[in-house]
Amino acid sequence: MTDWHTPRTVEDLAARGAHWRKSSYSDGAGNNCVEVAHFPAEIGIRDSKNKTGPALVVNAATWSSFVRFACQGR
Repeated sequence: MTDWHTPRTVEDLAARGAHWRKSSYSDGAGNNCVEVAHFPAEIGIRDSKNKTGPALVVNAATWSSFVRFACQGR
């Protein structure tokens, strides 16, 4: 398992078979978009406007906490 956040290259995640999925809350105009890639114990997160830029990898528990927090509308 990784630390709570581990910067990775997109190429590293591609080599691990990353399948990126855009957030359903993206605005459709290509702005403010986040993409995630699920792995067994980790989640990759990247800016969809910068597909070749860095990605952030968090463990599954950290991702779950973030999603719960975001769903509270804070």
